Amino acid sequence: MLQTRERLESLEAASLAPYAIKSRDSRGRQHAEGEAGYRTAFQRDRDRVLHTTAFRRLEYKTQVFVTTEGDYYRTRLTHTLEVAQIGRSIARALAANEDLVEAICLAHDLGHPPFGHAGEAVLARAMGPYGGFDHNKHSLRIVTELERRYPDFPGLNLTWELREGIVKHETEYDIADAAAYDPEKRGHLEAQIANVADELAYTAHDLDDGLRSGLVLPEQLADLTLWQELRRLSEWGGETFDDMTRHRIIRDLIGLEVMDLIRVTDGELSAAGVDSVDALQRLPVNIVHPSTALAESNRALKGFLYHHLYQHDQVVRMQVKAERIVEDLFQAYRRTPEILPAEVQGRTRLRGLERTVCDYIAGMTDRFAMQEHGKLFDSHVLP
Repeated sequence: MLQTRERLESLEAASLAPYAIKSRDSRGRQHAEGEAGYRTAFQRDRDRVLHTTAFRRLEYKTQVFVTTEGDYYRTRLTHTLEVAQIGRSIARALAANEDLVEAICLAHDLGHPPFGHAGEAVLARAMGPYGGFDHNKHSLRIVTELERRYPDFPGLNLTWELREGIVKHETEYDIADAAAYDPEKRGHLEAQIANVADELAYTAHDLDDGLRSGLVLPEQLADLTLWQELRRLSEWGGETFDDMTRHRIIRDLIGLEVMDLIRVTDGELSAAGVDSVDALQRLPVNIVHPSTALAESNRALKGFLYHHLYQHDQVVRMQVKAERIVEDLFQAYRRTPEILPAEVQGRTRLRGLERTVCDYIAGMTDRFAMQEHGKLFDSHVLP
């Protein structure tokens, strides 16, 4: 049976919850454009994000470990794919729009500069007098302005709902600023699912990478309630901690988190009695969240990771080096814009020098930023 867009839209209307967003109810795109024959609007959004230059560059951008430190650690790209998988699973169970959740998850980190939060901190300081820098806002600029793939309009011409999901991306480390996207409303169900999927993914996978690297040892986790529960679920008795044991424990952690989240959120949705997208967005608090007990355990695990992984001297040393690279590049390009590629220099007339420099650096991968730094500051490297 041929699955036309109209049939796919009908299937959505029949199978999704009343408070889930249906693609045929989208508020549309910024620029007039016909829709696809065999994809819904949100499926088309997802595909447009997937084919961007910014998405491909995530392969060589830092999650925790800089890409040169090993081939097996998460990059910003693998993290994004894992967020999308978790988001889809949650959305399917809650009868939310799985395609919209996936699109938001794939787009949520497009605006990250090289070297993760270390690079972002430098750009935020440098751009303080010139409008600032925030990777959430930069993600939106990428999909609405910076990616140029169509002759009739800048950006990707994504739906309102996906753009709103990007703008209202919010975790413990990301604060949303939705001034132009119904700021009086919280994120829709699909945006909230993407937010928790991101937080769940990076906590579980940072723990995985920390254990794999040896910077975190199993015995250091012994006092954590969540670790004790994972040992019980995985039936690990404390003997040799090999790769298979680590895989099993991280798998159990993700399963535990997802099942708890689905159960609690389903109960909250029933208790709230919301029957529309608008009603859900006007609730006083986000409706997608874990149980109180698991939230407390998660906070303890995040606190552990902060002190034992993110503040580990090996990680901090690389962060200091990364900050120096980004700072040096920003100041060099700003002092002598003639060293920028000619195409980039041309953008200064429209965006201003500092914003152009910031955009150029934010688009770099870790590897390219290090190469550029070497060409400019290492006398042994040819420009």
